[in-house]
This record gives sequence, structure tokens and C-alpha cells, in this order.
Amino acid sequence: MDGDVAQTIRYPWAEPPAPGEVIEVAEGVLWIRLPLPMALDHVNVYALDDGDGWTVIDTGLSSNKTRTIWDSVMAGPLAGKPVRRVVVTHHHPDHIGNAGWFQSEHGAELVTTRTAWLFARMLSLDVQENWPQETLDYYRSAGMAPDVLAKRMAERPFNFADVVYPMPLGFTRVKQGDVIRMGGRNWDVHIGNGHAPEHATFWSRDDHLVLTGDQILSSISSNLGVYATEPMADPVADWLEACERLQHLARPDHLTLGGHKLPFTGLPVRMRQLIDNHHGALDRLLADLDQPKAAAECFAPLFKRAIKGGEYGLALVEAVAHLNHLYHIEAVTRTRRADGAWEYQRKG
Repeated sequence: MDGDVAQTIRYPWAEPPAPGEVIEVAEGVLWIRLPLPMALDHVNVYALDDGDGWTVIDTGLSSNKTRTIWDSVMAGPLAGKPVRRVVVTHHHPDHIGNAGWFQSEHGAELVTTRTAWLFARMLSLDVQENWPQETLDYYRSAGMAPDVLAKRMAERPFNFADVVYPMPLGFTRVKQGDVIRMGGRNWDVHIGNGHAPEHATFWSRDDHLVLTGDQILSSISSNLGVYATEPMADPVADWLEACERLQHLARPDHLTLGGHKLPFTGLPVRMRQLIDNHHGALDRLLADLDQPKAAAECFAPLFKRAIKGGEYGLALVEAVAHLNHLYHIEAVTRTRRADGAWEYQRKG
């Protein structure tokens, strides 16, 4: 292949499918887009033709609006054939939100990783009307702006169950090294991490397709966040390890079908970009820590732009993730501030 072509990221489709419509990206593989009520206003899902029915990859957020779109798609582009199987890449609500609906109302089999299923089922059962003290302590430890914290405390906590359909017992596990047949193809299962624990990606043995969920995206970087459930987690290390491992599988002709943004080719280039971008962010952050700073004071070196409104929460947990990584590799020290926030400073 020509070197210039091999080193270019290309987008075969300039526009996504309209709501309720599909684009056939390969024989028997349909791209569907579902709305999200947030800054990232969509999620990509895919339907693979198994002959007597369909396998759906990811499901969108649980809402009447989303299920109405699904009903329309199943009656129209899916030609009335049943959805027999739902494969979920990871446990986040915009991906697993309607899995339980497909199981309960349509008799579909749920296929996902063990960790994804455990997280989703645990979180959907853990309904809280008031903020847990551990969560408030975590926000304070990250140096969350007092006005943001006060606003959150005045509202009902976010609950997974608000946007994830009740999940019945029972699922089928996929794990690293498995081969799964979908859409007339055999797919190798390779597990990612960092954005979500035990995130499944699928690499076709029979052609150039890769289903990446949120592990690999075309024009944005996956959010790597630390939460009160595991405040000392190091998702940056997990994500970089996964990227380094998965990049050896990447070919320039791979058509990469991600959970957001547009499908693309040029996967080796994108893998290198994703790895380099996070190393660059870590270098900028470390250079900025000549004076002690809490996570909420580290947005400028990490993101190189102003963080506004609804972005604040995701930016904060990602800042903690990058600081945790620097702390785990012993590049920084940390001390507890009087208000409860951890402050980090470069060694030396």
C-alpha cells in the first residue's frame, strides 16, 4: 500500500445515519446512531445480520425515546427479524442501557465481559437518594470547586438505574482470546482497559472490520476517570498498556467502528496518536506541578482549553487519573490540604 495512504486517517462516511435510519458499512453490518442528552450527544451501535436474526453491538441509554427508535429500526431496516443477541462492549450506561430491555422484552441473549456485567448489575441495584459520604469526601479530595460541590449536594445523586433498564440475572461471558461468530464472520476478542474495566473489542478474521466500543475512537480520546469506588485506581496505566498491546493488531485498511464519532481507516496512526497524546498530557502536567496543585487546578495543562459546565465532572475525574498515575510512578508527592484536598508536587 502507498505509504501516504497508509499513514492517513480517513473517514469513508462524512455524515452519520439519521435517527431511525442505518448505513450499511459492510455486507450485513449496519451502523445506527442513538441520541444522548449530554455534550457528547450520540452513541454508535451496530447490527450484524446472522441470517435468522440480528446481533446488536451496544444498546444506547435507557429511555422511551431510545426504545422508540429501536422499535422503528427493528420494524424497518432490520426487516422484522428478531434481535437474538446483544453484545455489550463495556458497562457504561450509553452502551448497556437497553440490554435488559432486549433480554426481558425480546428474549435476546446478553454477551459481555464478566466485569462489565458485574459492574452494570451492581450499579443498577445501588440506588441512592442522598449523596454517600465517600463520594463527597472524594470530590473534596480532588479539590472540586465549592460552588460546583454545593450545586451537586443540592441535587439528587446520579443513579445508574435512572438510565439503565433493569438487568435480569444471566449473561454469556466473553474473555481475552475467545472467538465469536457474528454477522457471518469470526471475530477475535481482545480486551482493553482504562476507559472501562475489561472492555471488549472485536477483530474480524474474515475481513477488515474492527468493533472498538469506546476503547479506540476516531477524533476524541476516551475519558479515563477515577471515582470514589476506587480512588487510587490508575486507569491511565491500564489504558496505555491496552493501547500498546492492541496497536500490534492494527492494520491501515482496518475499518474501525467505534462507539462515538465516525468510522475510520488508518488505525495504526490513530493508535500512535492516542498513546502519544496521553504521554504528552502527562509531561505537561508534570511540568506544571512545580508548585502544589489539587486535581481541579490541573485542567489547563491537561486539556489545553477552558472546561465549562457539563464537562467539569469528567475533566475532574480525568485529572485525578493522571495525577494518580504520576503518583504511582513516584514522579510526584502529595500532601493533604486543610480543606481535605490532595495537593501534588513534582519531585525534586
